[in-house]
Amino acid sequence: MFKLFRENVRIALDSIRSQLLRTILTVIIIGIGIWALVGILSAVKALENTISSDFASMGANTFNIQRYEFEINSRGGEREKINPIISYNDVREFIDIYNFPMTQVSVSFRGTGTAEVKYESEKTDPEVQVYGVNEHYLENTGTEVEQGRNFTYFDIQNNSKVCLLGADFKKNLFENEDPIGKTVSVRGVKFKVIGLLESKGSTFGNNQDLKVLIPIQVARGIFTQPDINYNVSVRVDDKEVMEGAQDEAIITFRNIRGLNPVEENNFGIERSDDLINRIASITGVLETAAWIISIITILGSSIALMNIMLVSVTERTREIGVRKALGAKRSTISTQFFIETIVIGQFGSILGIILGILTGFAISSIFEFDFSMPWTAMIAATIITFLVAVLAGSYPATKAAKLDPIESLRYE
Repeated sequence: MFKLFRENVRIALDSIRSQLLRTILTVIIIGIGIWALVGILSAVKALENTISSDFASMGANTFNIQRYEFEINSRGGEREKINPIISYNDVREFIDIYNFPMTQVSVSFRGTGTAEVKYESEKTDPEVQVYGVNEHYLENTGTEVEQGRNFTYFDIQNNSKVCLLGADFKKNLFENEDPIGKTVSVRGVKFKVIGLLESKGSTFGNNQDLKVLIPIQVARGIFTQPDINYNVSVRVDDKEVMEGAQDEAIITFRNIRGLNPVEENNFGIERSDDLINRIASITGVLETAAWIISIITILGSSIALMNIMLVSVTERTREIGVRKALGAKRSTISTQFFIETIVIGQFGSILGIILGILTGFAISSIFEFDFSMPWTAMIAATIITFLVAVLAGSYPATKAAKLDPIESLRYE
């Protein structure tokens, strides 16, 4: 059985070599369809991995109170109304009033994204992000301290001149020494380094490891620009009470904003898992588009594959007659053409998978996505090309098997 299969594969390869140009064109057409499938799905998976990890960095069991909801309307991305910023007074009042059990509130704002940090005679490029935060910021955003310690309640309340540095500072300012206990300068204000954060990488060109965290009141004294928008994050210890904590937060913030019962919220509220679900729905649309594109392309390639096999049957009519005259059964003839069709299909599948992986990896490298091997797409591509080859080869194989041996031997 195995010897017969090996012989059929050898005959199939000989036939492919004899009509190389047509075979290459067919393999390319099949490869394009698989390329579209594997390439798009691998890029979408990399995008989903990256965005999901970024939103997961908000921390487990958290929700944010922010200026707007996540969505924008369809009129060119413009918003129907302008919500007021989340001001410091809003934040202070919310912290004083909101007392839902088993929750903790984090408050933060970004002072600048173009700061220059100095240490002795060394300094960074002016591209450091500086955030003012309270003592719950790290836990609520799922950020870990790799070295040193986190802010304490007393650091925040006493406006201590201490700071936490992102992981990239270990590569530049403190490449050859321990940053803990050292003094750095931000906009002329000196801070003692108490902790180094774990690396979080970068997303869409935004380096999350090149940042400095300082106590929020100290930050407010340094960054005094008007209309600073603050971020409020609430972490719930028990996910079972998430809905209750969120409803209480909405009621509290509506009261702070002075909204009457018939007015809509002039702020947004987002849960970390809601964001991930929305991203999943968007990537689901992209995956569906990838399947549609690839199926249309593969359908065209199946027609091309069927045509090339019909031409092959016609060109090898005399050969088929000789084989039948020597005792070859119909099943042997049809199996030979089936295997030839499957071999061509798998060549196209291999080409498409290689191009798809390279495309997904290239896109991930350019946009700094978290690339992972698209195993599902690769397995699906292999199965699809096998089925397409069987369907495309069924008619030519049946036609070859039914040829009359006497008439075939007369064929010129």
